[in-house]
Amino acid sequence: MSTAAVNTGISPLVRDLVALTKPRVTLVVLFTTAVGMGIAPGTLGPLRALWMLLGTWLCVASANALNCFIERESDKRMARTSKRPLPAGRLDPNLARAFGLLLGVVSLPILALATNLVTSVLGLVALVSYVGVYTPMKQRSAMALIVGAIPGALPPLMGYAAVSGELGAKGVLLFALLFLWQIPHVIGLGAFRREDYVAAGIRVLPAVVGAERTRVHAVLWCLLLVFVSLLPQWLGWTSWMYLAVAVGLGAWFTSATLRPITPATLTQWGRHVFFTSLFYLPILFFALLIDGWV
Repeated sequence: MSTAAVNTGISPLVRDLVALTKPRVTLVVLFTTAVGMGIAPGTLGPLRALWMLLGTWLCVASANALNCFIERESDKRMARTSKRPLPAGRLDPNLARAFGLLLGVVSLPILALATNLVTSVLGLVALVSYVGVYTPMKQRSAMALIVGAIPGALPPLMGYAAVSGELGAKGVLLFALLFLWQIPHVIGLGAFRREDYVAAGIRVLPAVVGAERTRVHAVLWCLLLVFVSLLPQWLGWTSWMYLAVAVGLGAWFTSATLRPITPATLTQWGRHVFFTSLFYLPILFFALLIDGWV
């Protein structure tokens, strides 16, 4: 056992299983789920809300673990993923697959019992589309970018449905915001880590269409995101405080995508867009929560 494992009191096996769930990604998903719950009319109560978040965490963790299992060979060829438990050979692939399936099987009944059938069905759709459609599609088409944004955008809608019992216009708008945000976010990541993705055989947009067309795609999707982010004010759901935040963030994000780009500067451009996107989403969602969707 390693010194780190002794110091933390966590066995290497447990740490590797937790790593399969991609904890940082899962925390972001739980945040967007909580925003959906906070904006929805009504309340679940503390206990049911905790069960809802647990069920969502298990569902997302299942998708991530199964994604790691499916992509274990391509992960070996990427510098940023080669040290993960499966490509590094620290974990039995059969155990990883069983772990991912178990998490998924447990998550859906929890979501149904703690909330309602609508939320559980949305969780099932997210899990199946992410693992069964998006993950294998990444090796074949850059359009996986669009397909993968669908399950990625479902958690806030799940949170909204958990409280309200329905999808609702506000829940759908949250879904649209997260869906649209993911596209320039992933384009930025794909440009930033282009060589890694090419080595792994993953067809990211910047590796398929070139630098200038990559920027055009990012700008157009970002502009659509900004337009949708202004709809809550136009519909009378938010105050001028939210509008000011949305306009400022939109201008900042759009300016990042508009930066000049050449094949030689694609990596720097992608890094800037990617890290800008990391700040854009939580600030926008916090503004929605604080504003209260009056």
